[in-house]
Amino acid sequence: MGAGPSDLGQRGAAGRERRLPSRGMYVLPSLFTAGNIAAGYYAITQSIQGSFAQPAFFDRAAIAIGFAVLFDGVDGMIARLTNTASDFGRELDSLADVITFGVAPSLLAYMWGFRMLPPLTEYVHLRDRILHLGVFVCFLFLICGASRLARFNISVNPQPRNPGRPGKKYFVGMPIPAGAGVIASVVHFENGDPIGDPRWSAVWLCLILFTGFLMVSTWRFWSGKEISLGQRHPFQLVAVIVAVGALIALYSEYVLIVVALGYLVSGVLARLAYSWGQKRRQAGVPS
Repeated sequence: MGAGPSDLGQRGAAGRERRLPSRGMYVLPSLFTAGNIAAGYYAITQSIQGSFAQPAFFDRAAIAIGFAVLFDGVDGMIARLTNTASDFGRELDSLADVITFGVAPSLLAYMWGFRMLPPLTEYVHLRDRILHLGVFVCFLFLICGASRLARFNISVNPQPRNPGRPGKKYFVGMPIPAGAGVIASVVHFENGDPIGDPRWSAVWLCLILFTGFLMVSTWRFWSGKEISLGQRHPFQLVAVIVAVGALIALYSEYVLIVVALGYLVSGVLARLAYSWGQKRRQAGVPS
């Protein structure tokens, strides 16, 4: 990702000369990273314009974050396929993630879930307290996301506390794009209609807190890095991708929230299953 070395030739393991990608190729993944930043900026501008009268702004912000998740996956895939990964690209990608998957979803979560609460006649000060708590919780989400990125950048071969199947790659903690996807999918499921009931704001607050915790946890989450178009049955993978894309295009509100919350729950279930199995092993119960 980003600008890299010149296209001087190097010799591979077999002694044959292997040329590095040209300088222009290093720009390609960075273009998708720039698209990631643009989507995050657009989401921020839409979030601050949303209201009960114009919920479409919130919905557009959520959709922009969804597209940014796609861009984030594509830029890394292109960098690996074209062998154009670079330190500059990694740093740019991390900064983009802080904006698009940290600042943008935390602002959207606050504006959609807390800021639009109507005045409460029965409890005059309750709304103000909910707003203040909402600001704090959304800030915690941002900090957790930034901490998750920092840990990822400095870790070398990190291992989750609940290791999974040998040879299968896992993330340590929920990735920040997935955390942002949880926020965006819920808003999109509601078509941008903001929360107007303080009881639902309390549920929203708990979901934001729990998502932030999962990002800084050491629980395992499936990475999907073993999936490759170069595997033995690439056409089956392409068929699955096309089918999922068609479902998202037709029923995006339902498919995206199922995928986002399903991924969240998968990490929780993996942790619970590991803890349960560990207790059985300590008790001497045969598996």
